[in-house]
Amino acid sequence: MVLRIITKIFFVSLLTGCSVSKNYNPDRKYSVEELKSDYTVLRSILEKKHPSLYWYTPKDSMDYYFDKGYNSIKDSMTELLFGWRILAPLIHTIRCGHTSFAMSKGWNKFIKDRRIPSFPLYFKVWKDTMVVTGNLNKKDSLMKNGMIVTSINGIKNHDLINTMFSYLPEDGYADNVNYIRLSTNFPYYHRNIFGIYSKYRITYIDSIGSEHTATIPYYYPPKDTSAKAKKPEKAPKPKKITRKQRRENIRSFSIDSSGKFGLMKLNSFSKGHLKSFFHRTFTKMKDSSIQNLIIDLRANGGGDISNSVALTKYIRHTPFKVVDSASAATKHLSPYGHFIKEKIFNSLGLFFLTHKKKDGRYHFTYWENHSFKPKRLNYTGKVYILINGFTFSASTLFCNVVKGQENVKLIGEEAGGGWYGNSGIFIPDIVLSNTKLRVRLPLFRIVQYQHISEKGIGVMPDIYIGPTLQRVRENGDPKMDEVKRIIVSDSLIKK
Repeated sequence: MVLRIITKIFFVSLLTGCSVSKNYNPDRKYSVEELKSDYTVLRSILEKKHPSLYWYTPKDSMDYYFDKGYNSIKDSMTELLFGWRILAPLIHTIRCGHTSFAMSKGWNKFIKDRRIPSFPLYFKVWKDTMVVTGNLNKKDSLMKNGMIVTSINGIKNHDLINTMFSYLPEDGYADNVNYIRLSTNFPYYHRNIFGIYSKYRITYIDSIGSEHTATIPYYYPPKDTSAKAKKPEKAPKPKKITRKQRRENIRSFSIDSSGKFGLMKLNSFSKGHLKSFFHRTFTKMKDSSIQNLIIDLRANGGGDISNSVALTKYIRHTPFKVVDSASAATKHLSPYGHFIKEKIFNSLGLFFLTHKKKDGRYHFTYWENHSFKPKRLNYTGKVYILINGFTFSASTLFCNVVKGQENVKLIGEEAGGGWYGNSGIFIPDIVLSNTKLRVRLPLFRIVQYQHISEKGIGVMPDIYIGPTLQRVRENGDPKMDEVKRIIVSDSLIKK
């Protein structure tokens, strides 16, 4: 229904005035034969190697979606159109948060640092609500921050959001991650899904609650006027980010000036020398007699499970297991190895780390059989873990294992990572021969230990704190504020 009223996409043509590298042309159209060849290879790899292709979508339904995508390739397309028109909606039907498509490296190099035409408004999006949080057209005095928008080009919010979600990956039905994606960069997703219009018809609610309709222009970046007759001065080189700064972007720890709590911000379970970081942090907590710890996982998309386990050992008071089962659909990547990045590493992992069981799947028995013990430096104070839709993968495993412990509270919104389980561990890229588009391929299906029976939701918070109109307009951090309020309240009670 929505696709019928989309104007012609001319996103790429708007960029033709920019200089294009000799080796990459964003306007290149791939023939129907080339596109169908890429699509057929992708389908074969997913059907034979994906560990959870039919976990949420039955095989007969998945076959229907595969055929529908193939039959939709009726004309030549650019890489951009093939990725968003054909691959994105197909991959959504798998409902695996680790299976997603990405543009080619040539495209990413071409688009880097370019200012491009776009839908102009940023929103905070939740449920059926969209509130303006930014406007690329700086001179626009009409669409202000905090204003509620109810439709774009005649499409009501409910239909608009549902349509955009149908192009985005998620674990099962844990769609909170996609509300946050849209909230983070609505212009990007709207541009790629609906194309670009010269003008947009916006329905909004004013300050006294009346609904109005206005037409606003798209955002068109101003021309670069720096190239004058006079040669411009060479811009100073940007300061290099130090190794310490890079590590602190991944993880940091500080003790509040009041001495009442420590704050650990953990944006990934990859890199950052996390095991030594955890040891130093909990040693400092013990030496400083800090009785409250806030762990912020709201930007943590996962990473190395062993690092997630390392943190769990400091929080969990009793021995624990992480997964009930971890299994692959295959023990090798042939005959598709030449389409898959890091094929040797992943092939060796599948071959040496898995064992075939009676169910016909190849099991990673280390994770299935291993039980972990708490650290001697185990933390006994109160722990408050901040979560939202970006809390994913290995961070979801951590949340599941510590949730329910007496001194632990999860605060915020539903996590994006599946509570029952998800797919991951090894996640190489499939690189399609013609378009060079990339599709992530998780190789193991993980079912969490002592998982919930309801498959498809994310880990739920113990204390829900979600967006409201007032909170969005205040532009604060209500989750962090609530944790601090609880800590102060508890300290007053103890006195």
